[in-house]
Amino acid sequence: MESITYQMANMPHKQMMTELGGPIAILKYQATRSMTLVSDEACQLFGGRALTSSGMGKNIEAMQRTFKFASILGGSEEIMADLGVRQALAFFPRNAKL
Repeated sequence: MESITYQMANMPHKQMMTELGGPIAILKYQATRSMTLVSDEACQLFGGRALTSSGMGKNIEAMQRTFKFASILGGSEEIMADLGVRQALAFFPRNAKL
């Protein structure tokens, strides 16, 4: 994330548009998958309280309700992952062995 932020601050706009789309898509994919795991673990820890909108579980319930929007906006996780991989492969040398 720090590397992409640095590149965004120091690259010309045209270069940024062509080179950073894939890495940003992969970063978004990683962040939303991590949030899914955090949300699931928080529900496991809090149990039934994670489903109530008041008391100890209100923050967990709010997170459960809203974190999915981040993975939907701008494209689904699968589309973002596909974009990132396709852009990374476009810059690979033709003779590289994967």
